[in-house]
Amino acid sequence: QVQLVESGGGLVQAGGSLTLSCVASGRTFTRYNMGWFRSGGPGTQRELVVTINGSGGSTWYVDSGKGRFTVSRDNAKNTVYLQMNSLKPEDTAVYYCAAGIRGGGGEPYAANYWGQGTHVTVTS
Repeated sequence: QVQLVESGGGLVQAGGSLTLSCVASGRTFTRYNMGWFRSGGPGTQRELVVTINGSGGSTWYVDSGKGRFTVSRDNAKNTVYLQMNSLKPEDTAVYYCAAGIRGGGGEPYAANYWGQGTHVTVTS
């Protein structure tokens, strides 16, 4: 069992930056690829934003985040980070940390474990 606790969300003006953190419980943190999803609100699908593998050596970014978002992890601290720069109003969403992400290649993305989410609001 893995529990995920996010922090770092908040209100920021367009062009600003935020860093989200996700601390995982348990001793098997390095076994899991990690990532962040976001949901823009009721009726919107949860979108996979970034992933990072267990060692941190391989990452993936959604096209809208390339060049602006950076995902990293500190396995000694059981923590994954999402650095978001040049934020836009369309980045406004609840951001969810996830562990054990699977899917893609035409299949919907899913995860074994989810955090409760942290709100990010970007004002214009």
